[in-house]
Amino acid sequence: MAKPDNLQGSLDLLIFKILSRRAPLHGYALMTGIVEISGDVLRVEEGSIYPALHRLEEEGWIKAAWVTKESGRRSRVYQLTAAGRKRLPIAEERWTAVSAAIQQVLKMA
Repeated sequence: MAKPDNLQGSLDLLIFKILSRRAPLHGYALMTGIVEISGDVLRVEEGSIYPALHRLEEEGWIKAAWVTKESGRRSRVYQLTAAGRKRLPIAEERWTAVSAAIQQVLKMA
């Protein structure tokens, strides 16, 4: 049986996947990337993305750095660490298993 955190872990997977292709990104760019890539189906609020980013940073899967833009405004950007790159296929595998289990439930007569 899937662990309860598997569904909750979908945001982690989305963050990992986007950062694996587009890093470094700030939190707002991650939020809009999820919306754009999903065809406006998935939405993530600031109240979810930033706690997830802080948690993933504490786990050592992503790292953050402050950068100064041309406007002089500072922005915190994120990118995957080596540990995060190793974690991505594990998260993808877990999501595939959870998705298959959900499909099985939906197919019930």
